[in-house]
Amino acid sequence: MIEYFKWRHHLGKQQLRDDLSAGITGAIIALPQCVAYALIAGMPPETGLYSAIIITALAAILGSSWHMITGPAAAVSIVLMSIVSEMAEPGSAEFISTMLTLTLLTGLIQLLLGLLRIGSLVNFISHTVVIGFTAGASILIAASQFKYLLGVELPGGLNLFETFQQLWLALPDAHISSLIVGAATLLSAIIIRRIHRRLPHLLLALVIGSLCGWLLGGEENGIETVGALPSGLPLPALPEMGLSSISTLASGAFALALLGLIEAVSIARAIALRSHQQIDGNREFIGQGIANSVGSFFSCFAGSGSFTRSGANYDAGAVTPLAAITNALIVAVILISFPSITQWLPMSAMAGTILLIAWNLIDRHHIAQILKISRQESIVLLATFAATLLIDPVFSIYVGVFLSIAFYLRRTSRPSVIPVAPLQNTPRRSIRNIKRHQLRECPQFQIIRIDGSMFFGCVEHIQIHLRQLAEQSIGPPRILILGKGINFIDVSAFEMLIQEAELIEKRGGQLMFCAFKGVLLDDLERTGLLGRIGAARFFGSPKEAIASVVPELDREICDHCTARIFRECPPAPDSLEKIPAVDCSIEDGLEEDR
Repeated sequence: MIEYFKWRHHLGKQQLRDDLSAGITGAIIALPQCVAYALIAGMPPETGLYSAIIITALAAILGSSWHMITGPAAAVSIVLMSIVSEMAEPGSAEFISTMLTLTLLTGLIQLLLGLLRIGSLVNFISHTVVIGFTAGASILIAASQFKYLLGVELPGGLNLFETFQQLWLALPDAHISSLIVGAATLLSAIIIRRIHRRLPHLLLALVIGSLCGWLLGGEENGIETVGALPSGLPLPALPEMGLSSISTLASGAFALALLGLIEAVSIARAIALRSHQQIDGNREFIGQGIANSVGSFFSCFAGSGSFTRSGANYDAGAVTPLAAITNALIVAVILISFPSITQWLPMSAMAGTILLIAWNLIDRHHIAQILKISRQESIVLLATFAATLLIDPVFSIYVGVFLSIAFYLRRTSRPSVIPVAPLQNTPRRSIRNIKRHQLRECPQFQIIRIDGSMFFGCVEHIQIHLRQLAEQSIGPPRILILGKGINFIDVSAFEMLIQEAELIEKRGGQLMFCAFKGVLLDDLERTGLLGRIGAARFFGSPKEAIASVVPELDREICDHCTARIFRECPPAPDSLEKIPAVDCSIEDGLEEDR
């Protein structure tokens, strides 16, 4: 446990004051947000506060990030609602029981991933998945709140388009007072935030909304309210864990675990860029897993990192996890001491704040960047977004993860194979990209540089390039591979190189290698692969390889060649001056601007 409290050594009087101040600020932000996220998840409002106490405190103690606030999160809440609403009526006892079972399963999966030390798993899943999913989820969240804003009843189990269709039909029955309260709350939150970004705009807007509701007659005038919260904290109870429940919820729990972990690790790393703290992905997995698992015993629904509350925590001056613990304790004190705090809070006022939360969930800046810069990431973004809206939030996570991994594998299976040649008209004549620098190359001797790992997945890609070069060569093909950018070669890739070397030799040519990493050559020698292809094919530098190959080129072709890019090239018949040497050491000659 000492490992989990190393931050205590960083606590002085000033740091303690900073953490306490940040904790108070965080609690003020957490109160309206966590109640809102509970409503999004279809859970009683008090469960959002339970989650803001138990999950927040445990994740702060057990996780690796000193500044991230874990607890109810919008994206996770909409997935929870999507999964459990298919099995029970939101708000019912069965719904709550199933939600707690799902939360426990999610936490156990996260804990298992952490214990197996595969925290790096999320590195292969683009954060674009979360951005696309969250954008779609924000629309679903907004759609779910219009019935409260308008004060109308809608049937359950509607998809997005059916929801808007029913809302349109229900417009004549809209409750004007509820609409006024919701609109006043929403506008108040926007105005307060514009006045000063550090003001608790949601909390103040809810106060204004409650006041509007009271002035308009409250419940007596048909304005639905959240109602008073149960006093105190819940007693621990084991969620139902029958085999039928586990099998039904397993797929959704795994998707939820992935989403929660991607969000948490992404937020932790984003804040770490500012705080310069080292983040341990596996420990973060364990912290999130234990927090959600234990939280399910105390009527908490699954949570994850909250970007809003985490950013506010850091900006408020938080130094250690004590700020998050203070945050949780203050929420607990408020819940125990003032359970009637939500008694006169209109549901339409909550809907107004949730609409603003949903709008702010859309990461417009990064969406614009992704659509502008990367075609593959744009596909991941749009596919995840569309699947969230049109199919199912859980399925959309799998769609995004699958596409993200598929594009990653496609990139790794297509390492850069770049034709290079000596840079003309410079003293050093270092080797550079032919296309970028518009260089000429020897018609009998091609040089290529491969960047990336050579494994079974990229064998065909490299093989096609080698055969194209062999076909383009005038005379017997001679190809030199610069290997400084190669980090790994597996048996399948090396077998392919042996095969291509033999085919080129049958045509009277030669396949050669230079500037390979020493560690890589040691591995090849130890496994016997180096002996199979022949150590004589390997050169220490391009200069050595060029000096060995150029004298063996067809002199007749050389006499008619105007390129003459090597020092070793024979003089032209018109007695042109000798070409300067290719002065390319491994360090200088292979530094390549792609």
